[in-house]
Amino acid sequence: MMARRTGRRPGNPDTREAILAAARAAFAERGFDATSIRAIATAAEVDPALVHHYFGTKEELFRAAMAMPIDPARLLPGVLAGGPEGVGERLVRTFLGVWDSPAGTAAVALLRSAVSNEWMARLMREFLVTQVLRRVLDHLDIDPAELPLRGSLVASQLIGLAMMRYVIRLEPVASADPETLVAAIGPTVQRYVTGDLG
Repeated sequence: MMARRTGRRPGNPDTREAILAAARAAFAERGFDATSIRAIATAAEVDPALVHHYFGTKEELFRAAMAMPIDPARLLPGVLAGGPEGVGERLVRTFLGVWDSPAGTAAVALLRSAVSNEWMARLMREFLVTQVLRRVLDHLDIDPAELPLRGSLVASQLIGLAMMRYVIRLEPVASADPETLVAAIGPTVQRYVTGDLG
C-alpha cells in the first residue's frame, strides 16, 4: 500500500504564472476589494478552485501578486551612493523607475487597495517603513528623534506623487518625463531628509 502524500501537489508553473498575471492586472485595475477570485480565474482561463488550490485566500493571492521582482535592498545602495547630498533626487528617480516599470502594476494595485482597506494600508505602511524609508534614513547622519517625522514626510511626497501619476492620472504629472519630476520633487524630498524642518 502506497503512503498518501500530504500537502499541496506541485502544480504547473505556467498555470500559476497565468493566475498571477491575471491577478496583477485585476488588482491594478479594480483594487483589492472590487476584485473577485472568480474574475481572476476567468481572466486566467482556469477554474476558481484552482486559484484557491495554488494561493488559498484572496489575501494570500494578493500578497503573492505584489511580490515584485524588484527588491528594495538591491535598489537602495544606488540611492545612498554619494552620501546625503542628492539623495532626494536619487530616491525620486528610483521610485519612478520602479513604478514606471512592468513591476509597477502591483504597486498601483496595493496603493488602490490601501486607500479603502485597512489591512492593505497596514501592509503598505509596514513595507514603506521597514523596506524603504528606514533603510535610507538609517544610513544618513540624522538625529534619531527626527527619523519618524522625516520618514513620514518623504512617504507623503512619494505616495502623493504615485496617487497623482498612476491612480488619479492628473496631467501633466501623469505623462511627464521622469527627469522633469525628479528635478521638481527631488529638492523637496531632499529637504525632508536633510534640511531644516522648522
